[in-house]
Order: sequence, then structure tokens, then C-alpha cells
Amino acid sequence: MKKLIYLSTLLLSANIFAQGITDTTSTNPQFQVNSAQRILSGVHGSAVTLGAYGEMLYNQPEGDNGELDVQRLVVLLGYKFNDKTQFFTEIELEHVEEVYVEQAFVNYNVANNVNLRGGLMLVPMGIINEYHEPTTFNGVERPAMDNVIVPTTWRELGVGVSGRLNSLSLGYQAYIFNGFKSTISNGADGASGFLKGSNGLRSGRQKGIKSTVDSPTFSAKVDYYGVPGLRLGLSSYVGKTQAADDVENLEGANIGITMVGLDARYAYERFTARGQFIHASLSDTDDYNALTGRDLGSELQGWYVEGAYNLLPRNKEQKLFAFTRYEKYNTHAATAGGLQKNKDYDRTDVTTGLSYHIAPGVVLKGDYQFRTNEGSGAANRLNFGIGVWF
Repeated sequence: MKKLIYLSTLLLSANIFAQGITDTTSTNPQFQVNSAQRILSGVHGSAVTLGAYGEMLYNQPEGDNGELDVQRLVVLLGYKFNDKTQFFTEIELEHVEEVYVEQAFVNYNVANNVNLRGGLMLVPMGIINEYHEPTTFNGVERPAMDNVIVPTTWRELGVGVSGRLNSLSLGYQAYIFNGFKSTISNGADGASGFLKGSNGLRSGRQKGIKSTVDSPTFSAKVDYYGVPGLRLGLSSYVGKTQAADDVENLEGANIGITMVGLDARYAYERFTARGQFIHASLSDTDDYNALTGRDLGSELQGWYVEGAYNLLPRNKEQKLFAFTRYEKYNTHAATAGGLQKNKDYDRTDVTTGLSYHIAPGVVLKGDYQFRTNEGSGAANRLNFGIGVWF
């Protein structure tokens, strides 16, 4: 009985989940958790907590060789110093050769609805950037707009606050981060740029690696879960990029970024659906492109809608979801300074396939992607994958 009371106290003090529910296999988005939430919940009842997730994928484009890849293997570690103070980290191995620290932060529970955090953390934008464990989404690959626009996995160093106001059915996060890295000296009285039209802001992620900082950025998200089975999110990100010391005074070395996101997840019996919209407005891209020779757009925009249905009875532990996702995204939604829009960057993907959860934490995936753009075209692709999370 004492153990049960102790466990309940931990769950309340962590205050991470709506209604105190920690079912990581649930399709109800109000009860779903990510790796950090699962570790920090203290449900294992020990000071040290260990977990992992990973993906092994096969991609076969039309008319080209296929590729087999252990895309990522992530080790999760948590340590509870006391009932209020915890540490969480993710150590990621990509493609069996690259090692990154994906998250590393301290969480301090000030009160039942307030947690202070500091360290290397995920920027709360959209769905996938926070919920990217392979058993939490359909499709072998993550949505493409969460690669070139958000850009997942987007994490930076910062401090902030998070919590839940269950009486209002609201969750909140607010952080101050370092920004994207924009330019570096090219040794010829000029600058080279990290940001470009094909993948937007992605190449500017600093990931906590000797991050350059000359001005802070602000990120916030509010989630609403007051309707059964429904979760709505509103995200924002505002700030300027960070230039290296030797070029920061050059005109065009930095750009301004304002990004907003709307997302929704819904589940009813065997049906689930989700959708997302992201818009980023970038200022001073004309000066940036003139300085660096890049082709960065002044607006990035993307959205998708997805529906899925579990073909197996609800009382079965196994789940077999048939799904379809329609996705449209453009990293040249607008351009400035006379830059001509590149039609190859205006892309549409239709992905349809199956996600077979053979056990809690193990999923087999297969899908086919119809990929097009408004320019020279893109190759369709067949994908298969195995995902695990524990």
C-alpha cells in the first residue's frame, strides 16, 4: 500500500500528463507521451531509468537503388535526485556512425503546475518534433514538412517553464533558446550561409555544439485537451539567427524568423486523425542571399492531414492501422529581392500504407509515397521499416 501511495505521489508531483495517465500504447492523443515525459514521470519507481527507441528502414525510390539503414538508435537515460529534481538525456546514434546528444536537461518541479527546465531541449513546434518515437506516428518516414520546415529533430540550448492547468484543460511551454546559425566567414571579406531554399532552416540547427549566441529567441506552445479524444496545439517561435563573430556586422549576416504552427490529433474508437499547419516568415532574406549567394525563401509553409483506421478489434493487444496522409509544403512560398521561385521546392506527397503494432513498443511499417513537385518532378518511393520503443 505504501508503494502504491508513493507511486501516486510521484505522478502528481511530475504533473506531466493530462489526467495523470501514462499509457504509452494509447491512441488517444490526450494520454500519449514522448520519451522525456515517460522517463520524467517516475513510473519506474527508481532513481535511474533506462530506455531506448530505434528505427531500421528500407527505402526504394522508383528507378534507383534501394537503401537499407539503421536510421537511428537512441538511448534514454534519466536520474531522479529527489521528488522535485530530475535529469533527462537522449544519446542518439544515426546511421551507425554519427553520435549526437539529442536532449540533456534538468527538470525542477516548482509546483503541481510549474516545471522549470534548463539544458538541451526540443523546440515545441508541431507534433513530430516532440513526438517522434517510431511507434507514435504512421509512415516509415516522418512527414517531410517536419524535415525541411520545422525542422525535426529541432533542439537547442535554453531555459524555460512548462506545466499543466488541468482545471482549464491546458498545457503550456515557454522557453528562451539560442537561434539558428546563419553565416560564417568565407575568408574573402564575405560570408558563407547555412540556410538555403531546398531545406529552409534545417542546416542552421546548432544542436548544442559550441553554439553561437548573439541574441536570444523565444518559443512557446499551448495545448488544449478539454474535448474527449481531441488535442489541439498552437506553437510560436520568434527571434533572429546567430552569425559568427567575424561576420555579424555585415549587412545580411542575420535574418529574422517568425514561425507559427497549428496542430490537431483526434481518436475515436478505432479511428485516428491528425493534421498540422506551419508557416514561417523570414525577414532580410534579400540581403542574406546577396551576401551568401544562397536562395533562401522569405516564407516557408506546409500542411498535412492524415486519417487512420485500426483493422483489428479494439480488445486486441495488437493494432493494424491502415492510413493515408496528404502533405503539401513549399520552402519558396514567397521570395524577396527579385529571387525567382524554384518550382522544385513546391512539393506534394501522398503516403498510404500500414502500421502493424505486433506488441506494445514494436511496430512494422510499410507504405508507398506518391511524390510530386511543380518543377522537374520527384521519384515515387516504397518504404518498409521496423520501429521499437521501450
